[in-house]
This record gives sequence, structure tokens and C-alpha cells, in this order.
Amino acid sequence: MNQELILGLITFLTSTVAGVVGIGGGMMLIAILPSFLPLNALIPVHGLTQMSSNFSRAVFGYKDVKLEVIPKFLFGSLFGIGFFASILYFISLDYVPFFIGVYILLSLWSEKFNEKLKKYESYFLAGFFQTGLSIVVGATGPLTMTLLLKDYNDKNIVVATGAALMSITHTLKVFAFMFFGFVFFDYIGILVVMIIGAIVGSWTGTKLRDTIDGKKFIMFLKVLLSLLAIKVIVSVLI
Repeated sequence: MNQELILGLITFLTSTVAGVVGIGGGMMLIAILPSFLPLNALIPVHGLTQMSSNFSRAVFGYKDVKLEVIPKFLFGSLFGIGFFASILYFISLDYVPFFIGVYILLSLWSEKFNEKLKKYESYFLAGFFQTGLSIVVGATGPLTMTLLLKDYNDKNIVVATGAALMSITHTLKVFAFMFFGFVFFDYIGILVVMIIGAIVGSWTGTKLRDTIDGKKFIMFLKVLLSLLAIKVIVSVLI
């Protein structure tokens, strides 16, 4: 019971962070979970918890969700989850996080890179790679958040729409692990407490977001994304 309460509190705190800035909570949570769960349960439990966190965050900010980007992202996600699930046992994906980190840094800070990328960058591709790679990497939210950050200047639009797209990613990931035979019911006690913590954290973060200046928010998010990208790159290299 103590472990469940601790995980519930941790999930509340990470979900609150994600509710304020739209990103980071999932990465923090997956970095902490190995201390509490066996490795085979890490990504499935994280996925179901993050599905609850992101969906509730999108619901709390439903007025700011840009619905026009969802069909393209969903279509790409379906292709991505099918493709990566089918090749999961045949390829090494050890260096995938490295390339994700490099992409995020270049996309955020390099104008030349963005000019060339515009020809290929789309919500279909974002869905394909974010959802497909999520069954291996776990937390791939920065891929979509980087794209949203370039398309919209409103902090509430970025966070709410990002949450809606990430909830699609985590929902499909949960179904994929059910297909692979993972039994979520074996962790029902932990999951219930973590889901409650995630939803309450989303509500708290949504309320706190209104106290942050828009321009400062965008810069903070860019810096946070960059730090997360650097962390991922360094973890692969060492």
C-alpha cells in the first residue's frame, strides 16, 4: 500500500508539471518507475497512466484543442503502431532516442533545418513516429510538442492539443501491449492510484497554467524540450 501511495503522489506531481507546460511529466515518470516496477511492466503501466493524464488534460482544456490536426495524426499513428509492432523483434532500436534528441534540438533552434524540414514535416509523420516509437521509447511526446510549438503561439492551444494527440499515442500503445499479452489487471491496485493521481494532477496543472506569461511559457518549454533532448542523447552515448 505504501508503494501504491508513493506512486500515486509521484504521478500527481509529474502530471501537474505536464498540465502546466505540456511536456516533461511522462519522461520524469518513466525515469522513476524502474525503482518500483519490473522492466517488462514499465512501458505498459506508464502508457496506461499517461493515457489517463493526457486525455484528462485534453478534456479540461477541450476549448483549446485544434481538432483539424487530429485526423492526420490518428491516421499516421495507426500506420506507425502497426509498422513498429510488426518489426519490433527484428531490428535494434537502441539509437532511436539519439536521433529523436537531435531532431528536437535542430527543430527548435536551427532555422536552416526548419526551412528544409517544412517539405516533409506533417502531423501524419509525427503520428507515425511518435506512436510507433512509443512502444519502445516510452515517452515520445516532444516530437509532437516541437511541431505544435512552431504552428501555434498560444500556450493553451499547444498544451491541450498536444495532450489530445498524446492520448491517441498512449491509447494505441495500450491496445498494442494487450495484443502482445500484457495483463494490466496484475497491476490493478497500482494503476488505480496512479490514474487518480494523473487526473488530479492534470486538473491542478491546468489551473496553474493560467498564472504563467505566454512568452515566458514558450521560452521555458523550448528550454525544457532542449534539456530533455540533451539528456536522451547523453544517455545513449554513455
